[in-house]
Amino acid sequence: MLILPFIYVLTPLLSFADYPLISWLNITGIIVYLLSLYLFWKSHHDLGKNWSPTLEIREQHTLIIDGIYKKIRHPMYTSIWLWCIAQALLLPNYIAGFSGIISFALLYLLRVDNEERMMLEQFGDDYQRYMQNTGRLLPKF
Repeated sequence: MLILPFIYVLTPLLSFADYPLISWLNITGIIVYLLSLYLFWKSHHDLGKNWSPTLEIREQHTLIIDGIYKKIRHPMYTSIWLWCIAQALLLPNYIAGFSGIISFALLYLLRVDNEERMMLEQFGDDYQRYMQNTGRLLPKF
């Protein structure tokens, strides 16, 4: 997710996969990137002490359903998806630009179902109701 963009920026190794930069896509990429940063910050802020980089429930863990979590169950994943999309819009290279989307897709597919299963085991019916009222990555309308 990060290695190929750094290789692209710092060396000519991936230049064979370049394509012309389109200015409106670049501007869109900047906007999406800023949105991803805000959403990532907001997700961490609203989780508070419940945030963990690993899939684990701590002793004092509570179900957070306020703030951004009132509408979206996994806003941190949404923010990373947005960051990956921004990377594709900002780096005019088929390999470096799209590497984030591909690598995060694999991580997301391997992790999100396990996380939801863990939350269901811990919080039971409360989490089931929460799932029915919220979208996984986008607000439910």
